[in-house]
Amino acid sequence: MGAHAVLICDGAGWQQPGGGLTAPDNMSLLPLPSYAPELNPMENVWEYLRADKLCSLVWDSDGEIVAACKAAWDFLIKGPDRIRSVGQRDWACVKA
Repeated sequence: MGAHAVLICDGAGWQQPGGGLTAPDNMSLLPLPSYAPELNPMENVWEYLRADKLCSLVWDSDGEIVAACKAAWDFLIKGPDRIRSVGQRDWACVKA
């Protein structure tokens, strides 16, 4: 028996009908509702960065803001396990 995957789409333009995203026969596209941050794991990532890396800070310029955001993002992507744990929702995990 073959595998079947479900790809959750968050509504990006390229994921819209006619936007160029096509899926093979063994994959289903599941669009998220228009506003459902609790269903989008990326929302946990933004919340984590705001709470742990970008809180209680004041910047003097746009360049400092961009540099702080880049440093926070670089910290995040250096730890795949961190990304996994921040983006994971226990109620949404399927264990095979």
